[in-house]
Amino acid sequence: MADDNNNSEVNHGNITPLLIQDEMKNCYLDYAMSVIVGRALPDVRDGFKPVHRRVLYAMHMLNNYHNRPYLKSARIVGDVIGKYHPHGDSAVYGALVRLAQDFSMRYPIIDGQGNFGSIDGDNAAAMRYTEARMQKLTNDMLGDIDKETVDWQDNYDGSLQEPTVLPTKIPNLLINGSAGIAVGMATNIPPHNLTEVMNGLLAIIDNSAVTVHDLIKIIPGPDFPTAGAIHGTAGIQQAYHTGKGVIQVRAKADIEVKKNDREQIVITELPYQVNKAKLIEKIAELVTEKAIEGISDIRDESSREGIRVVIDIKKGEQGAVILNRLYKQTQMQVSFGIIFLSIYNGQPKVMDLKEQLLCFIEHRREIVIRRTTYELKKAKERAHILEGLKIAVENIDAIVELIKKAEGPAQAKDQLMHKFTLSAIQAQAVLDMRLQRLTGLERDKIIADYEAVMKEIARLEGILGSEDQIRGIIRAEFVEIRENYGDARRTEIIAQADEIQMEDLIKNEEVIVTITQKGYLKRMATDTYRAQKRGGKGVKGADLEDDFYTSIFTADTHDNLMIFTDKGTVFQIKVYHIPEGQRTSKGRNIVNIINVPADEKVKEIITVPKDAEGSFLVFATKHGIVKKSELSEYKNMRQNGLKAIKVVDGDEVLAVRITDGKKDVLLASSAGKSIRFHEDDCRAQGRVSQGVKGMSLDENESVIGMEIIDETSEILTVTSRGYGKRSAAEEYRKQSRGGKGILAMKLTEKTGDIMAILPVTDKDDLMIITDKGQVIRTKISGISLLGRNTQGVRLINVKPDEKVVAVEKIAESDDDGSDGEATETPVQ
Repeated sequence: MADDNNNSEVNHGNITPLLIQDEMKNCYLDYAMSVIVGRALPDVRDGFKPVHRRVLYAMHMLNNYHNRPYLKSARIVGDVIGKYHPHGDSAVYGALVRLAQDFSMRYPIIDGQGNFGSIDGDNAAAMRYTEARMQKLTNDMLGDIDKETVDWQDNYDGSLQEPTVLPTKIPNLLINGSAGIAVGMATNIPPHNLTEVMNGLLAIIDNSAVTVHDLIKIIPGPDFPTAGAIHGTAGIQQAYHTGKGVIQVRAKADIEVKKNDREQIVITELPYQVNKAKLIEKIAELVTEKAIEGISDIRDESSREGIRVVIDIKKGEQGAVILNRLYKQTQMQVSFGIIFLSIYNGQPKVMDLKEQLLCFIEHRREIVIRRTTYELKKAKERAHILEGLKIAVENIDAIVELIKKAEGPAQAKDQLMHKFTLSAIQAQAVLDMRLQRLTGLERDKIIADYEAVMKEIARLEGILGSEDQIRGIIRAEFVEIRENYGDARRTEIIAQADEIQMEDLIKNEEVIVTITQKGYLKRMATDTYRAQKRGGKGVKGADLEDDFYTSIFTADTHDNLMIFTDKGTVFQIKVYHIPEGQRTSKGRNIVNIINVPADEKVKEIITVPKDAEGSFLVFATKHGIVKKSELSEYKNMRQNGLKAIKVVDGDEVLAVRITDGKKDVLLASSAGKSIRFHEDDCRAQGRVSQGVKGMSLDENESVIGMEIIDETSEILTVTSRGYGKRSAAEEYRKQSRGGKGILAMKLTEKTGDIMAILPVTDKDDLMIITDKGQVIRTKISGISLLGRNTQGVRLINVKPDEKVVAVEKIAESDDDGSDGEATETPVQ
């Protein structure tokens, strides 16, 4: 019964049942439209959001013009929030402050006196301390507002009226831009140069068939108050044609050379809306974290004359290279996303460049027509009165007599209207006429005024009846605005967005690259280690403590390197990205250069030849698996690498080589065996495949190296105890893939196990590194050409607890080296 009674009350009382989802939908739509139209987006006609429009109108009502004294900002803000904008004073003051900032507005609208903030992100002083008034050009944004040129609406409490749009002669939306986030949409309109925008408007007035492509020749792109440079025109073209696009804006920086030959980077212009203080802080942070090296000091030398941030470069470093890194890693280069979204006919709309200019021209057309209509109405009212006064002066004696005999003003007015056929307004004007108007000169002036007003009426009617005249008035106004406020472009537009090419800045030279077991990588000049005779002790390399070298090779600074991990992931970098080091320096860990997975370690680094088209990659694993794939399979390299080969559990990538597909593969095992077979025995497979068996291994035996050889090759074999020999390729007969191979070297406890094989010529130098950091460079020609089944000769004298960990040849050295003594005593 209780439920029935409740239902009865709901159905028959004053409570209306509503679905909550419908109510939420309606309320949210109301809120969204309020934000879109009433707060976040500018009107396409005057380029203002409601808060900015209300600030300027309040200043207009306070007569706070450019030629009047400044008023306290608090006074202006108080009028705005008290009469027109029912929001917080901080929001209103923030809007007022931005309109006065010359680093935010391309053409400031408010003339501020006091602290109005800085490009370093400093806040403006409290509004009780600052003063403001309108700029001169703001007069042309509010001119004719009292001539019924715009529509009006009630303020928030209905006590006052406020304009729905300003009758501006200046295309504020484009010259100052706008940014705002509404509900489900956002706008980001960059500022432009006033002279260029006015020229674009004039071009459309002169020829309505002008295209966006034609307009881009007149308005080449945004013009930011902080200058800078726009790199690339593709984003501008897209934005101007579609209403959306992305441009790259760079700081302006020059490289200066000091007396001590050190370079300085001097920043004088910043991208739009970049905080200078935070930019300097970010650069300092990158230097501290060693993400950018080569910077010794940063100073902010900015003053009233402009921005000047000085970055000192360390001796020997190239400023152009560091500048390029700063562009990439800091806000010295930013992406500016253009969205030409504004309110058009009460609704948000994305427009191209021509549509926006046409909207402004149409706005000006409406203003001119409404202003002319207002002036015509006033002129006709004036003419109507002058007609009455003209009748009065022509019949002055009779009218004076009539007024003298009348009992009162009302009777006099009625008799004037009846006897002289005057309207009530005319009769009242005659009664209000001063006696001095009855003099001869004044009578002539009334007649002259009447004739002048009639001419003005004819002129105004002619304007309203002629589109050509209306267009001519608009054109003349645009020319006047351009002449009064136009200035030169600040932001440079660079057609090509090409980055500084580091290859053009870095010397093309051969270097030695080393990597340690713990992943420390560095490059050094090839003359870092002078040649010695074989059998010497070598020289001290880096102090690696519990680390040791695992690879050493030569490459050109402009070469591409392919870096393979033990689990089969491949990365690619340029040699010049490897930090340069000294003979005794450790280098930088490779994880700071490429994104090596935590459970993988670098196993092989190879140099990609410049003429590698049509080449293959051949892989060998520790368990004797080989795989051949086309090099083109790896051309689309990602930042996180690619999977180069499928590696089964327990196995790992041992070696990778680039080949032309016409040579032989030579595998060597830890047991001193080797197998040679032609590449054709391995068909080319896809990138993510496992491969086929290359060599059968006994228990506890593993592959220690792979090389690509032909009949002209000489094979150098090096053991862990520093012994080695070179043998002719013919010593290694060809076999079928998958066999156990033949003996490659006679191994003893004194020689140790084979740790490397590589093809050499007698013109090469040999670089050998031990796990204690000792490095020796010796000539291949000093190593005897011996048979396959021999122990070889001593290449480096290692200590009992020391072993060879890396071997690399340096091709065609001209160094005749003379250091070190050794005897060539083959061990049979």
